[in-house]
Amino acid sequence: MLIRKVYSLNTPVLVLNLDYQPVNVCTVRRALTLVIKGKADTLEANRGIIRTCQENFNTPSIIRLAHLVKRPYAKRKLTKREILLRDSYACQYCGRKARYLTMDHVKPRIQGGKQTWDNIVSACSKCNHKKAGRTPIQAGMVLLKKPRAPYPSPYYMLYGRTIFDEWKPFIPWETT
Repeated sequence: MLIRKVYSLNTPVLVLNLDYQPVNVCTVRRALTLVIKGKADTLEANRGIIRTCQENFNTPSIIRLAHLVKRPYAKRKLTKREILLRDSYACQYCGRKARYLTMDHVKPRIQGGKQTWDNIVSACSKCNHKKAGRTPIQAGMVLLKKPRAPYPSPYYMLYGRTIFDEWKPFIPWETT
């Protein structure tokens, strides 16, 4: 019995620049549009066939742009998701990885603390309640690591995504 995986038009496709550096992840629908318009070439297409009235297309999993696109590093936005990614989904006071974490201002806002990367950490609710409206020194607590803004990364679009096996040769930190 032959079992085939079914891929939709919303399946992710790795987009490489002309120099084979990852620049984006798009959908199969967008990738096919770029390939049909001649703006990209298909490098890997082993996910099956998409049939239309006039033509059949191999479903791409990796495409390469026809022209070099220069993209500046995106500045990371200060959001709860970004804080959790930076802190590896762990409380910065006790180190416990919890399902639900809260955001804690190291220097509380009531004491003049700002909404900045170096003043917000993830904390479990127990540690956040223990610290309350005090600084860690006043509460007798110690931060596991000093909070800082994350470094800009050209591979930011791949964080938190499933990396398919065929993508690994094009992603620098993955081993084949």
